[in-house]
Amino acid sequence: MTRRELLVVRAGFGATVQDLGRPGLAALGVGRAGAADRDALRLANRLVGNPEDAAGLEAPMGGLELVFPHAATCALTGADCPAWLDERPAATRTPLHVPAGARLRLGTPTRGLRVYLAVRGGLDVPPVLGSRATDTLAGIGPDRLTVGQLLPLGDAATGWPAADHAPRPAPADRTVLHVLPGPRDDWFTADALRTLLTEPYTVTPDSDRVGMRLDGPALERARTGELPSEGMVGGALQVPPSGRPILFLADHPVTGGYPVIAVVRRADLGAAAQARPGDTLHFRLARTRSAIAPVAPPVPTPEAGRADSPDPPR
Repeated sequence: MTRRELLVVRAGFGATVQDLGRPGLAALGVGRAGAADRDALRLANRLVGNPEDAAGLEAPMGGLELVFPHAATCALTGADCPAWLDERPAATRTPLHVPAGARLRLGTPTRGLRVYLAVRGGLDVPPVLGSRATDTLAGIGPDRLTVGQLLPLGDAATGWPAADHAPRPAPADRTVLHVLPGPRDDWFTADALRTLLTEPYTVTPDSDRVGMRLDGPALERARTGELPSEGMVGGALQVPPSGRPILFLADHPVTGGYPVIAVVRRADLGAAAQARPGDTLHFRLARTRSAIAPVAPPVPTPEAGRADSPDPPR
């Protein structure tokens, strides 16, 4: 039987293979990673009849170009991005039936940052620790895509969805992320939390899958000294000495030594991952504590030292 593959003609701006990540390994020093906008990947997989956790492609700022040597069905979700199948415009958020030899090309998103591509059957790259996701911080999983690379397709599809289109809701005028204070909000002044919840913050170019450095009013500490390294989760707003927060995303470190003033609720992490440099974020108080992702346990090391912050997001 002929093995089905995709040929990478252009790799875009750091496109990676992603699934839903490696949960439950934080105590071993391995973060979850996986798609930065998990809902977008889930939707793309549902549109082609794959399990939600099948591996697909995450393409920040589009720019990806692929040739399909064999006929296939795929779907594009995530950022609003023009796409072409050969020379014809291709629809998003719907199954695309691609004939053998056709070329799929992504332009630059007009809104949002990360585009997701799922192909029926899923990408069948070798799994590492139970996942095919690329963890850019830990260096686990497949490398970023390269020109000329062949991506094997699997047989993960289980059926066809009942719907053949997923309408996009009207885009919000601004990105609002809901947070719960803590676990170290007591390290900050009352004015610091008030500032976070009332002032806008801008995404800087110094951002990636690890996290986003934000520019805005500094968040003033009420305590000095050092904080022992402790577990970190996606959505944590860690505050280094500059007072400007870092919002941790999919490839965040499992520990950190700067205090976390608040954590973005799980349901808003996809919207955070779609914010691009120059976009403005607004933080508001969440209503329920159950909205926050489970806290990762500390890594049991004999000499943790200071993890501080990760290297500046690249």
